[in-house]
Amino acid sequence: MTDPLPTFADVKSAAARIKAEAVYTPLLENAALNARVGGRVFIKPEPLQRTGSFKFRGAYNALSRFSDAQRETGVVAFSSGNHAQGIAEAARLLGMPATIVMPADAPEIKKQGVVARGAQLRLYDREAESREAIAGAISAETGATLIPSYDHPDIIAGQGTCGLEVFETLASQGVAADQLACCVGGGGLIGGIGLARGALSPETQVIGVEPDGFDDHARSLAAGHRVPSPRKSGSVCDALLAPEPGELTFALNRHQLARVDVVSDQEALGAVRYAFETLKLVVEPGGAVALAALLSGKLEAANRNTVIVLTGGNVDPAMFARAIKGEARRA
Repeated sequence: MTDPLPTFADVKSAAARIKAEAVYTPLLENAALNARVGGRVFIKPEPLQRTGSFKFRGAYNALSRFSDAQRETGVVAFSSGNHAQGIAEAARLLGMPATIVMPADAPEIKKQGVVARGAQLRLYDREAESREAIAGAISAETGATLIPSYDHPDIIAGQGTCGLEVFETLASQGVAADQLACCVGGGGLIGGIGLARGALSPETQVIGVEPDGFDDHARSLAAGHRVPSPRKSGSVCDALLAPEPGELTFALNRHQLARVDVVSDQEALGAVRYAFETLKLVVEPGGAVALAALLSGKLEAANRNTVIVLTGGNVDPAMFARAIKGEARRA
């Protein structure tokens, strides 16, 4: 492990660093959802975050720590879309060039979001090419600093500000959370949230949720070491298709997570529809898996205080229509 593990002190520093640019998202309650599950549910709506996902938090924290020389040569990153947009926006705000390596099958709305923010886009074949190798070659050629989407201490600390806000908000309301559920892709967000939980609400259980067939964190926790995902593509949850847990993130999450639940694409699409119809929020499938675990009964919430993190809302119109009108109604 080349980088040190981040700490809660790093999360607090990140919160101060990003305060002027990031949105302090609220916690929302919905009477219909509470009645359905028989407990209190607090929704953390990160689709309301800048760029439409939590990823801006870590991206801005990392890039704002660049030296003048690093800002001159810029940044390169690889991402299925939300980290890509976060990096592109942070680079735009900080006045540095950015190149983003994205899978060719990423949602168009995410590709367009990167280009609209002034970054260069390099597409690749998820099945046949290595995004790490491509980004590494660009970094070697241009001198740009490579910032991965989750396995970096500044990224993890920045994402942890989401959890810091959750527990600060609950404390201001005199509420203690029994459990918090959040999606798991590479593990940076839930790893950062775990740092905040350990310092501010150690009694809260942190539960990860992954898409069926891409449950590399669940497999890794069971094995006691990092296990790659058996698949590279083929889920509606495009934001959660990391090839394996990160080295840093797994070192945190193996101790911080109570468990990891797994949901189907149908359940994720059903959660997108529920978020739209009942919560009045637009959420992408990968951003809705924690809600899917709740709605499907995998996450028991009766007589408990539960936090659900909705992590992103960058969904293609066609996929959103599929959730609202099509497969989700048969789920």
